[in-house]
Amino acid sequence: MANAASGMAVHDDCKLRFLELKTKRAHRFIIFKIEEKQKQVIVEKLGEPAQSYEDFTASLPADECRYAVYDFEFLTEGNVPKSRIFFIAWSPDTSRVRSKMIYASSKDRFKRELDGIQIELQATDPTEMGLDVFKSRAN
Repeated sequence: MANAASGMAVHDDCKLRFLELKTKRAHRFIIFKIEEKQKQVIVEKLGEPAQSYEDFTASLPADECRYAVYDFEFLTEGNVPKSRIFFIAWSPDTSRVRSKMIYASSKDRFKRELDGIQIELQATDPTEMGLDVFKSRAN
């Protein structure tokens, strides 16, 4: 099914891997990429459960847009372990204008395919998705 706005389809693997993250906690994060020639969103990278937030941010290209999902684990004030699933729309200032437009126009439909997203972040540089931002949005 192509998105009417941008003509992007969502590869089944995207939904499958997200389900694994959500239900089995099989991944710490997933990085998604729009494959312009094939006109679809695909899985670019899977983060192992043991990988850290630093591994996640290092996996995002500095000058290309991406979508990402991150399983953020934290302790509440009462020391209760919890987690929140973040959706990140990564659109660095240095990426191509065309790429930014394609990612922006495809985002809402893609996000709807991933049932269980709890918090959305839009980031144009690493400071907009720092660990402190995750912590403040998770509570």
